[in-house]
Amino acid sequence: MDATATGTSAATPFSTLIRVASHEQHTEAETSTFMSDLLGGRLGVASYARYTEQLWFVYRALEDAAQSLKDDPVAGPFIQPELMRTAELERDLAHLLGADWRAGLSPLPATRAYAARVEECAKTWPAGYVAHHYTRYLGDLSGGQIIRDKAEKTWGFARKGDGVRFYVFEQIPNPAAFKRGYRELLDAVDADDLEKQRIVDECKRAFDFNGAVFRELGAACSADRTGPLSA
Repeated sequence: MDATATGTSAATPFSTLIRVASHEQHTEAETSTFMSDLLGGRLGVASYARYTEQLWFVYRALEDAAQSLKDDPVAGPFIQPELMRTAELERDLAHLLGADWRAGLSPLPATRAYAARVEECAKTWPAGYVAHHYTRYLGDLSGGQIIRDKAEKTWGFARKGDGVRFYVFEQIPNPAAFKRGYRELLDAVDADDLEKQRIVDECKRAFDFNGAVFRELGAACSADRTGPLSA
C-alpha cells in the first residue's frame, strides 16, 4: 500500500490522496449509531450538548497549539484565525448548559485519548498535527453544516445562532473557495512521499479517534433516546 501511495503521489494531488485514503474511516464515523440517532431526532438536546462538550476538549487541544505552530514550515500555513472554533464552542455551551458550564465538564476516555494525540503531534510532529487539522476543520465546513441544520430544526435553535455557532464561520463568506484554497495548501505541503503517507495514516487514525468518541457517546447517551422523530 505504501509503495502504491507514494508511487502515485507525483501524479495525484495530495489532497485527493488523503481524501480517498481516509474515505472508509470517514464514512464509518458519519454513519455511527450515535450520529445517526442524533441526526435522526432520536436523541434529545442533552446528547447534543454532551457531543458539544467533547468537541470542546478536542478543539482546545488543536487551538492551544496553534500559536506555537504558526511559523512551522509544514503546519504554519494551515493556522488560520478564521477557522478557530473554541470561542464559538464556549458560547454554545453557555447557551446549552448555563453560565457555569465548565463546572460539570468532563472528557470521555476516548475524547481524552484523542486530545492527547493532537497535543502530542503538535509538540513532536507538526505534519501529524496537519492531519488532525484537516479532518476536523474541513469536516466542519462540509458535513458540519448538516448537523447545524438538523440541530436548528430538531431543538429549535435560532438559525446560525446560540447553540450552533460552532458550525458558523462568520469570517469565511465563501466556504467553497476557502476549501479549494485549503486543498491547495495540502497539495503544496512541505513533505516527501514517505512523510505524506505518514500524514495519510494519521488522518485515518484521527477518524478512528472520532469514531471511538461516537461509540462512547452512544453508550453514555443511551438513556436520552426519544424514539423516532415525529413527522
